[in-house]
Amino acid sequence: MALQSSLFGCGVSWLLRATVILSTGSAKVSGYKKAVTATSGYLNLQPSWKYLHTCPKASSKKVLEKRSCGQWYSVVITGSLKTVSRMVHCKCRNGVYPRTAGQQVERLPVPAEKVPWSVEWDDYHPPWYSMKGLTSMSWADPNIGDPGFEPKWNLLDGKINRKSHQGEYHIVNGYPINLQGRTGLKGRGCLGRWGPNHAADPVVTRWKKNDKGDIIKNPSSGLPLLQFVSIQRKDSGEWAIPGGMVDPGELVSVTLKREFFEEALNSLSMSDEEKAQQESELDNFFSNGKEIYRGYVDDPRNTDNAWMETVVYNFHDETGDIVGKFPLQAGDDAAKVRWTDISQDLQLYASHSNFLCSVAEYHEAHW
Repeated sequence: MALQSSLFGCGVSWLLRATVILSTGSAKVSGYKKAVTATSGYLNLQPSWKYLHTCPKASSKKVLEKRSCGQWYSVVITGSLKTVSRMVHCKCRNGVYPRTAGQQVERLPVPAEKVPWSVEWDDYHPPWYSMKGLTSMSWADPNIGDPGFEPKWNLLDGKINRKSHQGEYHIVNGYPINLQGRTGLKGRGCLGRWGPNHAADPVVTRWKKNDKGDIIKNPSSGLPLLQFVSIQRKDSGEWAIPGGMVDPGELVSVTLKREFFEEALNSLSMSDEEKAQQESELDNFFSNGKEIYRGYVDDPRNTDNAWMETVVYNFHDETGDIVGKFPLQAGDDAAKVRWTDISQDLQLYASHSNFLCSVAEYHEAHW
């Protein structure tokens, strides 16, 4: 007998507001491109971002509350089906590690079902990579085992935040272990910190309007179109949300504003007077943001022992007269900058499409 559950969530590489019908040995995804087959309790949706697994019997019809796009989703149960939908990171496994200065560093391929540490894998022996010269950087940790380096894991270590938004992570043989599972690479890659590396991402939005000033709606969904300020990263060439690392002891609110100013308004090239004028005009705008997401990022730089986490805030220019009056100019780590329509068709860096999906949901805009 077929059993049905609705998964409410959004994403680019995985299921979007689809209805899943499971029966013995097979699965059909309503509205998806084609039917897929579920084996051993797993439903793999291209490209292996999401899977379903059996969980203990529950009395409630809702196994898990929705947290955010790309993370956990509500599962409404009909009959006796008890399933949980969970994100499986994808961009930080099964490929060549980025930013290796010409050195070819290939990850050990990790299939979706082997990502969780709870799944035994005796032959899991991934290569090790930590970028040369990291220890000489002021923003980076020493190597684990170096004299005098005694990090306080899962705590605020002086001004360095070693706590994870996801909860407490394990330490094995002195090394922090990625909470989201295997990545196919040990070490810390090109990341400065062992364990969580904290960033902040400001999503600055406005409504897309025509020449008459009317908000444009998508003809298919009938919902209004949002635009966001996007930057093209110099390191990978991918389009992304402007953002960056939270400095030790820095408030996230300060990071959000600083990164937007540097990458989208090129504040680093301004005089002190110009910068002060711009900041005074935008201070109020950046003090009224909406937190969209706080947690793990599926970043290609992640490893088994170091990973990216972020806090995402949406700053919405309802009239388009606040940020809209400032000319966008790429700076710092950005090669280009522009206003971009928000839609599920965007191919963006790391988990940035997930964040935009949440923003669109919040504003009841087209996705």
